[in-house]
Amino acid sequence: MQYPVYSVSQLNSHVKGLLDADTALSGLFVRGELSNYKVYPTGHHYFSLKDAEGSLSCVMFRREAASLRFRPQNGMKVTAFGRVTVFLRDGKYQLYVDAMTPDGMGDLHLAFEQLKARLEAEGLFAESHKKPLPRFPKRIALVTSPAGAAVRDMIRVLGARWPMAEVYVVPCRVQGAEAPPEIAGAIAWVNQGRLADLIITGRGGGSMEDLWCFNDERVARAIYASEIPVISAVGHEPDVTIADFVADKRAATPSNGAELAVPHQDEQIELLDYLVRRMGKAVERQLGESRALLAHAARSRMLQDPMSWVSDRRVHLERQKARLEYTVNAALSGKRKDMARLAAGLDALSPLKVLSRGYSIAKGPKGIVKSVKDVEPGDSLELRLSDGAVRCKAESTV
Repeated sequence: MQYPVYSVSQLNSHVKGLLDADTALSGLFVRGELSNYKVYPTGHHYFSLKDAEGSLSCVMFRREAASLRFRPQNGMKVTAFGRVTVFLRDGKYQLYVDAMTPDGMGDLHLAFEQLKARLEAEGLFAESHKKPLPRFPKRIALVTSPAGAAVRDMIRVLGARWPMAEVYVVPCRVQGAEAPPEIAGAIAWVNQGRLADLIITGRGGGSMEDLWCFNDERVARAIYASEIPVISAVGHEPDVTIADFVADKRAATPSNGAELAVPHQDEQIELLDYLVRRMGKAVERQLGESRALLAHAARSRMLQDPMSWVSDRRVHLERQKARLEYTVNAALSGKRKDMARLAAGLDALSPLKVLSRGYSIAKGPKGIVKSVKDVEPGDSLELRLSDGAVRCKAESTV
């Protein structure tokens, strides 16, 4: 039997293909102890997971490592999620890690990522949905535990920064299985009664299990449905919950949430003082300009001699009157000349003018005689002369 001969790269590629085709290796959780953990300048993390009987080489690239919520250290027990394949250059199989959590939190982390991806796809994290916070809230509702240190910190900060605001504590549990419906119900209750202009919900720091109620879908949807702006103030700076993504504003801590909710009264007083000074200067400038205008007006001829204005108007009126008379007379003179010219033309064409030169006009029974055919012997005629008329009778025509 003849066996095929492989090159090293061909064999590595073949093994890689077998591993990549195995769906069980394309996404799996591996629990072990961190060993030889190194972070290279490129940002990639290289390490091994080991137990009592074996070791597994692992790599976590820079993009995935950026999402780590803790600092891995040698000897720490963790649960890593990723895929197994072969690095062709070395012919060594290893685990390419996409996510990693301290041991015992793998299930919570997976649930967190799944819910986060689903709600993000639905648009609950969209910036377009986030409402602006009121600049000067009159009423603030604190949806939190009334017994924790967080509520005392928020009340203290709100009182120091903006004592004019009314603060209502809406009590609810912020840990345990009963906490999510209570938080969601409290947010809905504040909205239903329009009890506040702003809602702050959160609690102090703790483990992921302690903060898990703020990763609950019911709380996320209650925040999303709130018509009143919501600040999420959960835990400490590194703690990130689903509520932080949905809320209109995320605060690093409960105290920071109170700082984001209201302005500082000292800053506003300073701003008001600045505006008062600016207003005073503006009024002084306007008064100065008005005084200058008044002084200029006081020196004007019209105020010093009020009748001068009447005199000026009278002179102007006389000038306008003279111009009008001149224009009318010129127009009438032109019309008279045109009339005389037309009258002379009509006079030249007048029949009376012809009669004055010795001519006459004969009028018979049929009207003006223009031809001998218009007259019959014996017809009575009237001869029109320049100074009268003569009646006669036609004897014959020639």
